[in-house]
Amino acid sequence: MTTAMAPGKPSLSDPHLLVVDDDERLRALLTRYLSGNGFRVSAAAQAADARSLMKSMAFDCLILDVMMPGESGLELAKSVRQGSQLLPILMLTARGDPADRIAGLELGVDDYLPKPFEPRELLLRINALLRRVTPVMESATRPVKMGTALYDPGASRLTRAGKPVKLTSSESALLQLFTANAGQPFSRSDLCARLGVALERSIDVQVTRLRRKIEDDPKLPLYLQTVRGVGYVLLPDRE
Repeated sequence: MTTAMAPGKPSLSDPHLLVVDDDERLRALLTRYLSGNGFRVSAAAQAADARSLMKSMAFDCLILDVMMPGESGLELAKSVRQGSQLLPILMLTARGDPADRIAGLELGVDDYLPKPFEPRELLLRINALLRRVTPVMESATRPVKMGTALYDPGASRLTRAGKPVKLTSSESALLQLFTANAGQPFSRSDLCARLGVALERSIDVQVTRLRRKIEDDPKLPLYLQTVRGVGYVLLPDRE
């Protein structure tokens, strides 16, 4: 079962969300709540329905349940990431095991929200994810060089040895923040607050992934460094 549009009077300029959950009651509640808070909403009961909707419509954010009959939310997220690195993905999960959340983050999921949750928190997390895609933070417009890696903040584009490197929306937001504040250390808690991330472990995972894309030796980073007792700092090449 798919629901192409939510009730309410959304504008075509409003962000378009896709909610995928096999719980019909929760699907209806989320559709009603989100459409009443400035979003266009489409809904699907399973991954197959979601794929059908994504073929005909563009979405600004996906909200996926982890546990669904047939293809799981994680499997769907993995498939989506193979085609799009920037589309924000938020997972809804009843699982409390941190290993499950970390597995999702490593697949490219941007954020997790455990059930049961407050609708207001979901709204805040969605808005934070959407801000990552089009960062409004003050940043330098000139490219930042890190060895063979070059990051263009204006275009949110990373290249390495002249070849494009794909970034997830989370990685792009993190790199935007670091390049706009090169040389300034950030604590994990500060990064969580600035990027709307709930778990400090999520920051560690994203930093590890960024190092693999920037550093010649990610285990001995020259540019995205750990500051003992503080957090992380970006030290790009000087001009």
